[in-house]
Amino acid sequence: MTTHSSRIPLLQSFLESLSAEKGYAAHTVRAYRTDLQEFVVIITGAGENAEERRDALARFDPRKVDALDIRGYLAALYGKNRKSTIARKLSAVRTFFRFLIRQGHIDSSPADAVLTPKQEKRIPSYLTVDDMFRLLDAVSGDTLYDLRNRAIFETLYSTGVRVSELAGLDTVDVDFDGLVIKVSGKGNKERIVPIGQKAIRAIQRYRDRLYGETGISLEHPGPLFLNKFKGRLTARSMARSLDQLVRGCGMLVSVSPHTLRHTFATHMVNAGADLRAVQELLGHESLSTTQKYTHVSIDRLMAVYDKAHPRK
Repeated sequence: MTTHSSRIPLLQSFLESLSAEKGYAAHTVRAYRTDLQEFVVIITGAGENAEERRDALARFDPRKVDALDIRGYLAALYGKNRKSTIARKLSAVRTFFRFLIRQGHIDSSPADAVLTPKQEKRIPSYLTVDDMFRLLDAVSGDTLYDLRNRAIFETLYSTGVRVSELAGLDTVDVDFDGLVIKVSGKGNKERIVPIGQKAIRAIQRYRDRLYGETGISLEHPGPLFLNKFKGRLTARSMARSLDQLVRGCGMLVSVSPHTLRHTFATHMVNAGADLRAVQELLGHESLSTTQKYTHVSIDRLMAVYDKAHPRK
C-alpha cells in the first residue's frame, strides 16, 4: 500500500508500532496518521498543491523540529479547531516524539516545552486514547494488589459500567468463554455487557493469583474483587486506587472511575458506534442521556459535511 506516510520511514515506523506494540485499532492509527501529516504540512509551509505537500512529507526530518515549530503549528490550528481537538492533535505529536526518543533518534522532545491549550469546561470529561492506554499500562506490577487493580481499570474501560456496578459483580456474573458480564444496574435492572479479551485476561490473572495465595477460586461464590480482608472491595476503595495511579503516572487531570465510563462511551461513539447500542451498554433509560457523548464526533461530522455537501 502506497501512502504519503510510507515515504517517511520514521513516521511509518511509529504508525506501525501503534498497532503492533500498543494494539491500537485501525481507525485510531488512521487518526494519528492524519494529524501527523497535517503537522508536517503546516510546519514545513507546504501550500494547497498536492505535489508540494507530497514533497514536504518526503523531505520532512523530525530531528530538525523545535518548540517554535510546534507553537507555530498550534497557532495555525487556532480559530479553525476546538480546543479539545487542538489538544488531541498536540497529544499525537507528543506521542510521536516520545517514540523517537525510545528509538534513540533524538535525545529530547521539542513538544515537552509546549503547554497543552487550556480546555473549556466540558461535561463529561474523558481521556484521549493515548492517555487511557498510558494509564492502563502504568499498572505494571505483579503483586496481587497490582493484578487486582489492573483487572478493575481494564474492566471499567472495556465495559463502561458504573464503579458501583463493578463493585457489585460476583464470580458467577462473569462469562469467561462468552466474553460478557451480567450487571445489576440502577433499580436492580440487569443487563448483559460485552467485555474485551484484555480485561478478561486481566481478571483471570488476578483470580489465579488470588487462588494461589488464599485458596479462593472462581468457583467459590462471592465477590469478584476482594479487599485485604477477603471481603467485597468497595467502589470508594476502587476510586482511591485509581487516584493513586493517576498521581503516580504524573497525569495533571482529575480522573475518577466515572471518567473511565465517560471515556469508554466517548471512544465508542467517536469510532462510529450506534448511539442506541451505546445507550444499552451504559444502561441509560433515555437516549438523551447518551447523546452528550456525541460532542467528540462533532469535529468529524463537520469535516464530512464540509467535504460532501454541495451547497455550503
